[in-house]
Amino acid sequence: MLKGKFSFSLDVLEALFKANMPPLIGTDISSSAIKMVEIAEAGKGLYRVERYAIEPLPKDSVVEGNINNLDAVSDALKRCHKRLGSNIKNLALALPNAAVISKKILVPAGQSEEDLELQVETEANQYIPFSLDEVNLDFQVLGPAPNSPEDIEVLIAASRKEKIIDRVAVAEAAGLKAAVMDVDLFASQTAFELIESQFPEKGKDQNIAIVDVGASIMAVNVLRNDQSIYIREQPFGGNHLTQEIQNRFGLSSEEAEAAKRAGGLPENYESEVLQPFMDMMGLEVARALQFFFTSTQHNQVNHIVLSGGSAAITGADEAVAKRVQVNTIIANPFANMALSSKIRPRNLTQDAPSLMVACGLAMRRFDP
Repeated sequence: MLKGKFSFSLDVLEALFKANMPPLIGTDISSSAIKMVEIAEAGKGLYRVERYAIEPLPKDSVVEGNINNLDAVSDALKRCHKRLGSNIKNLALALPNAAVISKKILVPAGQSEEDLELQVETEANQYIPFSLDEVNLDFQVLGPAPNSPEDIEVLIAASRKEKIIDRVAVAEAAGLKAAVMDVDLFASQTAFELIESQFPEKGKDQNIAIVDVGASIMAVNVLRNDQSIYIREQPFGGNHLTQEIQNRFGLSSEEAEAAKRAGGLPENYESEVLQPFMDMMGLEVARALQFFFTSTQHNQVNHIVLSGGSAAITGADEAVAKRVQVNTIIANPFANMALSSKIRPRNLTQDAPSLMVACGLAMRRFDP
């Protein structure tokens, strides 16, 4: 697994792999909100949540991970940073999974760093449908190849330069600095490492599905011994619920979103709107797992970790567990962390499922 130590090497960013990573704020720019998390050390191997903030984004300012309205996003980022109340200006950002092409390759072991870089570039040409001049390319040595002792396994990843430049530009326009560029998937896996101790034997030799139910996309990442063995995205998310609230109760999009979070909807909301949505969520998870079983040699998932904004709906874990008959928990990567006096524990528990990516990015501060 990448353990979050994965960054795109950018000309505009300096020394991403410095021995001492500067203090960072994990910053997740999703399609519905900007989420910021700051984590500090609280002793050997212990961490403390210093502060976090969530700032809604104007509708359609980010669509399918693409920044459509740079001004709107940078303004929201500036507001989020102000609400956060931190003097740290270095951000760890992430690209959406769809913006990144990744591939595991085998290369001969024992090569120098320079030779390895040349070989990775040569191999990358076979898998990337763009000129290498148009992309930022990075790689991570995963370790010895399982069935080939003379080789090592390397993960290569590439993204179009414009996808990275957009995020760097948003940070700069907000008076901040992009210091690390990760990938949503890898950042989420980093946060998962803080959760896996909750499972029997810390999840060893078990298939664990991280199911992230965002605003419009449900992303499924099945891990086994910290290695991703299956990834799938399908169209489903909290926007379905917002839309149904709009239609049923005659509200605007903004009103429906606010009512969804704050409550106060008519009595029939739970039985006629919320419960059908949760049933649909269970069905979508079951569908994703069926794809996993039919396209791999595996026929079992041992645990499901629900993340994303929709995971915070009371009873979401029960609805999914009932449908798929698999132990399901709500993601909270902060469960074993100390909290600063600025944090309200109940609020953080509620928001935790939607902060997985931001938490994983914030943990980049502690890279060796």
